[in-house]
Amino acid sequence: MFAQVFQGRTSDAEAFRAGIDRWNRELAPGSIGWLGSTEWVTDDGRVIAVVRFESAEAADRNSHRPEQTAWWEEMQQMFDGDVTFHDSEDVTVDLTGDPDRAGFVQVMQGRVTDPARAKQLMDQMSSSDMSGLRPEILGSVSIGEDDGEWTQVLYFTSEQEAREGERKEMPPEVQSVMEEMMKISAGAPDFFDLRRPILASPS
Repeated sequence: MFAQVFQGRTSDAEAFRAGIDRWNRELAPGSIGWLGSTEWVTDDGRVIAVVRFESAEAADRNSHRPEQTAWWEEMQQMFDGDVTFHDSEDVTVDLTGDPDRAGFVQVMQGRVTDPARAKQLMDQMSSSDMSGLRPEILGSVSIGEDDGEWTQVLYFTSEQEAREGERKEMPPEVQSVMEEMMKISAGAPDFFDLRRPILASPS
């Protein structure tokens, strides 16, 4: 699997939504290897989008479609400044429900000093293992990069239930994993709260 994360800033969230809605309506049916997208704008105008494809080759072929190029040229005008891209084939999808029905999405980004160990720790905290304690989590997408940077997308039934879940005390084994993860983290993670997420996948 392949994922592309692009992000920037916008002062017109509704124009951004209209552009994404048009892609989902007009371009998605002819897309190549597209598996799903999660996008939206935080309250302070930060845009983040996570788009998954079957492979890097499929994503590249999709990006060279003339209609895709024309669409992106229009979308760029909705950003205030530069847009950054992160590509990765280190993608893990962990679902316990339908993420397209999420009422709230939280994206986290950070960097670790030991990517291999971080992956081992994340594997110990699958959504299925947490489903009893945190039933509001519908699933996650975890994306790693060679330099240790990572992005994780968490899908929740609602923001209220997500906040209630955050206040729950974690079992000792989960706390232990979190403490070890903090030891290999290079600084605190960045959080993107998407309160009106645009969620789409092939029908």
